[in-house]
Amino acid sequence: MLRSVAVLALDQVAPFELGVLAEVFGTDRTADGFPAYRFQVCSPDGAPVRTSSGFHLTPHADLGPVDEADLVAIPAHSQGTAVPGPVLDALRRADARGAHLFSVCSGAFLLGEAGLLDDRECTTHWRYVDELQRRHPRARVRCNSLYVQDGRLLTSAGTAAGIDACLHLIRQEHGSATATRLARRMVVPPHRDGGQSQYVEAPIPKAPEAPTLEPVLEWLMGHLDRTITVEELAARAGMAPRTFARRFRAETGTTPHDWLTNQRVLLARRLLEETPLSVEAVADQSGFGDAAALRHHFSRRVGATPHSYRTTFRDRAHSG
Repeated sequence: MLRSVAVLALDQVAPFELGVLAEVFGTDRTADGFPAYRFQVCSPDGAPVRTSSGFHLTPHADLGPVDEADLVAIPAHSQGTAVPGPVLDALRRADARGAHLFSVCSGAFLLGEAGLLDDRECTTHWRYVDELQRRHPRARVRCNSLYVQDGRLLTSAGTAAGIDACLHLIRQEHGSATATRLARRMVVPPHRDGGQSQYVEAPIPKAPEAPTLEPVLEWLMGHLDRTITVEELAARAGMAPRTFARRFRAETGTTPHDWLTNQRVLLARRLLEETPLSVEAVADQSGFGDAAALRHHFSRRVGATPHSYRTTFRDRAHSG
């Protein structure tokens, strides 16, 4: 049973992500029937550390509690933060003795530097997944997950996804009823559908640099609502269909169908965010034809249904 939590705070620690851990594990709610934890924030030498917002915070202790805690948590830090050797050693010892290890956002980079992501599934903020994979090629980075559990290793995506991961851990350790009550207390959903893809900023679709096919792609971008065949595109390019398909992959890196579907999904995202159009109308204007086809392709590429995506971004769609 989870009873003690040690949070590592190094220079440039992100206060929000540290605050998430303090809110879930460091707030005494025993009067309301919630479990209690021995919660300690630790710095390498017990001295105050500077946050990424510029102010300093004073930890409870040095690295001592890390060697005994049931859960060792790492909030986000600047990727340029130098990680002292004793911190990496403490993380390795915690892993070796079977403690839970939990990173929020870019905290995963500390786990990677300690060699604890090798041959394990993990995630981080969508902006950093490529860099995490580059630095740690043996890690199995899942780019579209809000959080990933691999044994006793739990990694989460950016910012609020740390709350999702905390609730997941509470659910595992104390049951669904406790996690749901805690989520209600914190005024957050007990579980969010979908993955990170729905939160990645979708640029306004534009034709890529494609020396031979640029005129065709520019035409395509203005006619996404139409039913378009490879034969029609090949004719516009003055090529045989097979030649066109080979040239398309060479210049865009994908097939005509995949490229066109992706552009239609990007357009559908914009319409769902910025217009009051019905899902059926969005499907028609983005070229999917009907709501069923839109739901199929949208869910596969975004990780959420059109309806849940619009609900998530409802305030943003009508702000301003």
